[in-house]
Amino acid sequence: MAESLEREQGILVEEIDIEDDTSAYPEGGLDAWLVVLGAWFAMMPSMGLLNTLAVLQAWISENELPDYPESTVGWIFSLYGFSLYFFGVQTGPVFDAHDVHFLIVPGSIGIIASIFLFSFSKEYYQYLLSFGLLGGISASLLFNPSISAVGHWFHKRRALATGIACTAGGIGGILFPLIILYAAPRFGFAWSVRIVGFVCVGCCLGACGLLRKRLPPNKKAGASIDLKSLLDPKFATTTLAVFLIEFAVFIPYTYISLFAIHAGVDPQKAYLLNVLLNVGAVPGRALPGYVADRFGTFNVMCATAFTCSAMILALWLTVGTNEASITAFAPLFGFWSGAAISLTPVCIGRVCNTENYGKRNGTAFFIASFGALTGIPIAGLILKAEEGLYNGLIIFAGSLYVAAMVAFIVARGVSCGWKVKVLF
Repeated sequence: MAESLEREQGILVEEIDIEDDTSAYPEGGLDAWLVVLGAWFAMMPSMGLLNTLAVLQAWISENELPDYPESTVGWIFSLYGFSLYFFGVQTGPVFDAHDVHFLIVPGSIGIIASIFLFSFSKEYYQYLLSFGLLGGISASLLFNPSISAVGHWFHKRRALATGIACTAGGIGGILFPLIILYAAPRFGFAWSVRIVGFVCVGCCLGACGLLRKRLPPNKKAGASIDLKSLLDPKFATTTLAVFLIEFAVFIPYTYISLFAIHAGVDPQKAYLLNVLLNVGAVPGRALPGYVADRFGTFNVMCATAFTCSAMILALWLTVGTNEASITAFAPLFGFWSGAAISLTPVCIGRVCNTENYGKRNGTAFFIASFGALTGIPIAGLILKAEEGLYNGLIIFAGSLYVAAMVAFIVARGVSCGWKVKVLF
């Protein structure tokens, strides 16, 4: 562990780096930023669709599958998030051992096929298999390698570079709902989804052309989950924190539109809340990366988890039927929750060496995937038990954020010590 002391604003602070050779990282230049652009293209379809879940769940629940309860429809979209993270257990080691195109090309083909099959779906099982399973697996083949590829080119500025790449998910979460909301009444829901598919074709071509690795293949990486890495206290506590934050974040993202409809907001305005949430998420993924490079990734995650828990329990829980307050909550939560997507892979990178980053990242998100799988259906069951009232669901989401904040504080303490002024 290398330690460096520096003075900032007259205060002595300690900056901690986990062992890694930081001198060889380009930290910028045309090649490095083109990889960030390639990662941005890869995340537009994978994370953009993830950020469109609120509109998709509300639309399908209200129009396509009105006879199914919310908890049952929720499995379609929780399976997408679960598959995106779960299959990282294999994409990570494959990324370490082979060229990035082993993953990006089949992921691109799969995500496009998923979108078009989804547009033709009529039955519940068709939605579940086309979007939840095929879409989620394909998204994993795009998301995980793109995060790992950025990590090959940046170390000191990794949080900023990753945050910039992750803004694609927020932009997709703005663009895709707008396409669906305004094209569906005119051309039908199926064709609105196909228009989204054509946009994803262009993004996948950009990802295939620009993404590449810097380090040579690590054939020792193998192709299995690295559960032994959980014996490392730094990695184990960080994985727990990532699990809890991913458990929490998808609940507001998925249920905000349905909550607004329940509160009496016009359905068209309620669907647009998903867009507003992602308007906040775009700077919320880039700016925390810049701040994290300066003040520490774990420090920023602790602060954003605290703020999200406060907003859920103090604002969302008390808005009632006030449309203005509901509207204000969406972009605010979108901004402060953005770090849950952009900085969690950076946190993992802070507690492992770069040559093992793909496997460690895949292992952590494999475990986090079970939170993504169960969070939305559990919230739906709480909603059903409360007979359609949202207080229990909101308290559940807020409590998960409190637990995530505590976990990040513990992970930070285990990794770098308990000094408040440590930049980690």
